[in-house]
Amino acid sequence: MLVLAFDTATAAVTVALYEWVPGEGPLPRAVAEAVDARRHAELLTPSIAGVLAEAGVLPAQLSAVVVGVGPGPYTGLRVGLMTARALGGALRIPVHGVCTLDAIAWASGRDKPFVVATDARRKEVYWARYDSARVRTTEPAVGPPAAVPAELGIEPGELPVIGEGAALYPDQLGATGDAEPLLPSAAALAELAVTRLAGMDGPPLLPPEPLYLRRPDARTPGPRKRVTPR
Repeated sequence: MLVLAFDTATAAVTVALYEWVPGEGPLPRAVAEAVDARRHAELLTPSIAGVLAEAGVLPAQLSAVVVGVGPGPYTGLRVGLMTARALGGALRIPVHGVCTLDAIAWASGRDKPFVVATDARRKEVYWARYDSARVRTTEPAVGPPAAVPAELGIEPGELPVIGEGAALYPDQLGATGDAEPLLPSAAALAELAVTRLAGMDGPPLLPPEPLYLRRPDARTPGPRKRVTPR
């Protein structure tokens, strides 16, 4: 089984191809990573093509597509989801969604409680609390970083915080120590998805629908204002 995974919900454009044989662990075949918050649409398709070429795999050989569903800014997130749906429809293979915060948590490998926080722009963060890398205990949320400890009912610094939000707002979040991984990796998406498909414990797989926690920055203009008296 060949699983193609990618995520565009943050500044990272990350693509990975993993092979899974039932009864065995997932094996990486090829990975491509880039960080550019303004070029998701330009980078994703060439990255997918490059990963498949490196592994010597044709699109028709893929068994499933896994895509990060956010939360994340509207434009970047839409690029990944539209691409995943197009691939799944054209190849007639399943498309699975993974919460981007879950992918960051999974890659951390942590076995004690912590918080994942990513950059939501507007001086806010997307965040969720985890008991371990495999278990999320709150729904994803968005808000000012200084409000996160209070929302969790803890003191700043009581729980470790990882992700780009921790690097941007360490004082407000009470983040201390290692905040890695800062961004999601498609390798973590693929490993998480294979683990779930194998029937093992972990965060749930989701439909390939965007996890929007607020309105997009771009909005339809309203009616023009009059500049002359009636």
